[in-house]
Amino acid sequence: MTIGRTEVRKHYVADHEVQAEREWACLTLLAEHAPGLAPRPVRREGGAEPVVVMERLPGSPLAPRPLTTEQVLALGRALRRLYDVPLAAVRDAGIGPRGIGAAALPPALLERLSDGHDLSACRDPALVRDARSVAREWLRDPPLPEPRTTVLGIADLNPPNVLWDGVRCRLVDFEDAGLSDPAYEVADHVEHLGSRLPGVYDVHALADAVGLDAEARERMGAYRPFWAAFWLAMLTPGSRSWHRNPPGTLEGQAAHFMALVTRD
Repeated sequence: MTIGRTEVRKHYVADHEVQAEREWACLTLLAEHAPGLAPRPVRREGGAEPVVVMERLPGSPLAPRPLTTEQVLALGRALRRLYDVPLAAVRDAGIGPRGIGAAALPPALLERLSDGHDLSACRDPALVRDARSVAREWLRDPPLPEPRTTVLGIADLNPPNVLWDGVRCRLVDFEDAGLSDPAYEVADHVEHLGSRLPGVYDVHALADAVGLDAEARERMGAYRPFWAAFWLAMLTPGSRSWHRNPPGTLEGQAAHFMALVTRD
């Protein structure tokens, strides 16, 4: 990212043309149907590495701490504006399903959760081993709801992708955005390691702010173990996520996943 006074240039690596195309399509769509929610697209630049140039929005990324009541309500309004973009317009823009869909991911996670990884560097290898074993069994036939594609979802709501100016929340980073289910989206947001560990998004408060009904909340609850298993897999010893997080993070994730799959 190159951040200027009025513009932001987002550089993609050479094999990420699809992500650049998706981001441009989403920003163009939102400029028409939800102006001010996301950066206005300015231009695209070619070359060996694709570049999307967008306007610089006011505000600062959310801090790694629990949101205030005002921030939760503002974020709920922002997500609702995103979800209210007409579905036909999303499809007409050529935007397909969001990245990391529930149907395609389990086989990849099973590979990362295999018995072949060395867990000796863990603080509690037994806990991690048990959680990975339960996750493998759960992912072989995950009890997930039938997928729905009813809204445009941002996919990655890591707190730095939300800009807060004291009144409004605005959203950035749409390279993985696409057709999705609000319940699936909110489950992803509350289980994201970057938001869950510092407690940025409260599960119930965010669902309230977005306006999920009782049936959608039940679906969200069913999707949460899926995302917990995702982060359990991402934290495999030796991985980038393992090195980026402090010791004990994997054990905490293992315990969190086990609590989700064993609750009544």
